[in-house]
Amino acid sequence: MVDRTPADAIAAAVDAGFDEQVAFTRELVRRPSLRGREATAQDLLARELTRRGFAVDRWRIDVADIEAMPGYSPKPDGYRDAWITVGSLRCAAPEGRSLIVNGHIDVVPEGPHDMWSTPPFDPVIRDGWMHGRGAGDMKSGWVCGLFALEALKRAGYRPAADVVVEAVIEEESTGNGALACLQRGYKADAALIPEPMGHAVMRSQVGVMWFRCMVRGHPVHVAHAGSGANAIEAAYRLIADLHGLEEEWNARGHENYAHLDHPLNFNVGRIEGGDWASSVPAWCRFEMRVGLFPGRDLASARREIEDRIAEAARDDSFLANNPPEIVWDGFQAEGYVLERGTEAETLLARSHEAVFGEELAERALTGATDARFFGLYAGMPALVYGPVAENIHGFDERVNLESCRRVTKTIALFIADWCGLRAA
Repeated sequence: MVDRTPADAIAAAVDAGFDEQVAFTRELVRRPSLRGREATAQDLLARELTRRGFAVDRWRIDVADIEAMPGYSPKPDGYRDAWITVGSLRCAAPEGRSLIVNGHIDVVPEGPHDMWSTPPFDPVIRDGWMHGRGAGDMKSGWVCGLFALEALKRAGYRPAADVVVEAVIEEESTGNGALACLQRGYKADAALIPEPMGHAVMRSQVGVMWFRCMVRGHPVHVAHAGSGANAIEAAYRLIADLHGLEEEWNARGHENYAHLDHPLNFNVGRIEGGDWASSVPAWCRFEMRVGLFPGRDLASARREIEDRIAEAARDDSFLANNPPEIVWDGFQAEGYVLERGTEAETLLARSHEAVFGEELAERALTGATDARFFGLYAGMPALVYGPVAENIHGFDERVNLESCRRVTKTIALFIADWCGLRAA
């Protein structure tokens, strides 16, 4: 642990820069960085990183560069305006251990604006919380990482090892942004991802797969509905059978998730079908996200899902001869477990305790993060640790600002311990 004089100076520097940190977070949340529309947010970050003394690397994801790599998730239509920004602070003669601070700036769709209490991309601060899409997941956390480094500089220090700050996209749909950073050659002794973990460190995360299922029917006039085959109703039956498989997967269990009743979820995220209210629908398409325990082989999981759909189709006189089509598109993500006892986690726990006055808790996440790329494919311990946020992916998403302040202090102290310090 750094001695108290530098630690006190670093904590005071976080406080001194916190108004600027909040203002910067608001500027980032104002940019609606939905899938395929992240470029304006990346423009802001590239300018700011350059202004703050980072060497900036900015490039567009190319499927051809990454599709053969472990961890790739399919994106058949490729990437047209998909930019990644990385800022580097290099040491001529590193003394400490290197670090990647990784965060995603893509956000999920906000839904109907009239169901928000405040406009989703016009961030409002109320009662110590910042409201807005992406405020919690995870633009505030990304800014915590940047301003932890800014606090070191304000206190008169710089890291004594290389530090890379990654602003990636595609975390919410494939993870290919983090994978592209690995392909680009960015590696370090550890990675820190300031996702909204509520002041805990993530011990494990589930795997996630996406697929589309196309169901056909036989259209007739509704007056003769019994002679047709309703694709929408058939899709409902297939979904019900898949939920049966969901229960089977949960029953198999995993030691990190024994305390949770239902950690694996099969979610129907989109469904559409039919062409006319008075016609039996000839088609229906639904998209599903499925969770699976860490250690599960993705290929075998896909086969189980395909077999369950095929089995259900055989019980339908029309589908038996017109089987549904399945396309695996989007997340094909393995689960990840952070190994216990790494020095990186030990130092993060010490820094957390110095700021919060309590032991660092751990979480088993029923979602996914980009941690798997560092932990599974690059041999780097991936620490997922960040502020308190609520309603992520929902209406009225928000992040607690005092939580951001304390998390920034924790990250700054962790960087001081992990990387070491030099006079700025």
